Amino acid sequence: MPYFRELNDLLNEAMLWADLRHEQRVDIKAVIKRLRRELKRAHKTLRKTGPKKKALEEEPNALDAIRALRPDGPRRLWPTLNTSGLGDRLKGAWLGRAAGCTLGAPVEGWSIDAMEALARRGKTAFPPKDYWIAHPSPEAHRYGKSTITDYLKGHLSAVPVDDDITYTILGLLILEEFGPDFTTEQVGEAWVKYLPMACTAEDIALRNLKSGVPAGKAGSKNNPFQEWIGADIRSDPWGYAAPGWPEKAAEFAYRDAYLSHRQNGIYGAMFFSASIAAAFAVDDPIQAIEIGLTEIPKGSRLAADVHWALETGPGFADWRDARKAVDERFQGMHPVHTNNNAWLTIFGLILGQRDFTRTIGTTVALGLDNDCTTATAGSILGAVIGARNIPEHWWKPFRNKTRTYLNDHEWFANTDLVARFMKMAKRVWGEQ
Repeated sequence: MPYFRELNDLLNEAMLWADLRHEQRVDIKAVIKRLRRELKRAHKTLRKTGPKKKALEEEPNALDAIRALRPDGPRRLWPTLNTSGLGDRLKGAWLGRAAGCTLGAPVEGWSIDAMEALARRGKTAFPPKDYWIAHPSPEAHRYGKSTITDYLKGHLSAVPVDDDITYTILGLLILEEFGPDFTTEQVGEAWVKYLPMACTAEDIALRNLKSGVPAGKAGSKNNPFQEWIGADIRSDPWGYAAPGWPEKAAEFAYRDAYLSHRQNGIYGAMFFSASIAAAFAVDDPIQAIEIGLTEIPKGSRLAADVHWALETGPGFADWRDARKAVDERFQGMHPVHTNNNAWLTIFGLILGQRDFTRTIGTTVALGLDNDCTTATAGSILGAVIGARNIPEHWWKPFRNKTRTYLNDHEWFANTDLVARFMKMAKRVWGEQ
């Protein structure tokens, strides 16, 4: 898979020479004008050049076409909603997601060396076994609400604000306001109503919506982030609302993801939503992953990557080897892409061996977009093992509170969120 680092290096070097000659009072206006003109021409051409027909046939964007390319799967794991133990599993999924996100957020995107240095600074274990106790930028703000200090051990008093957490709650609000038959257009309405800001693909979709672009086109217009991890991190509410029903969870995820993503960006959301839904009905997180895989096109790049992770993951004795394998397979891929981060979530679950602390600690240590990957790993494992099997040092500091950056919906009680997801699950199953 070719990438274009040399192009980035060439552009950076050209800018350095431009800076130097400008400082030396050399007239470079003609050169800069020509460079700008050629870059705009290339940009326009690349925007207009989409996947060829054969590629779209193998990786379609329409739900019916996606479903036609799925392998055989259970689709639904219970004949009716099984509420036995479901409350504890829902609580485990939510707290697992919150803990994983909170552990990863202070070191989001950090290199392994930098995380190890932080652990040495705080004299704590690495991979971590508890929340970080030190940080070089403790007063740095996140989403205009929390500072990094709010994520550190001894300072936690709620689930701190984060997009991974905020989108999970936004999904619940969408289900409550529009019902299980919500549309992509209604997802767009909710975004405009509740989101004060967004990043990458979500930012472009939100701005497109606000400028009058229809929801069905908001994710494809001028959006180079269509396959990044943004839709993937919005997977959880759909799995929570359809426990034991992976096909329905994937359908929910599709309607949500289509607002901002295409192809593997959509498949990542469908895959993890289905995996989370399955996790409520099985006793092995890897089995949940295997079931989730049956809800996306079997010939897609993401499916091939997940199969590779499942085949090779058990052979890695050390998490460093797993990260090295990811770097080799995805050399040059952006660190917040759907596919490379999906591998790391799966490797974290494999290496964690159903131990919650080991799972989220290892997933954070693996790096890349590690608040997202660890939140997802914690959610899947939490749904499998239930809250009763999550050590209390991961959830007790939250004091039953969660903070978001949603407009007019900043604070939530964790127990209330779990109860509302349970109520929605009963409604979803009741309307089958």
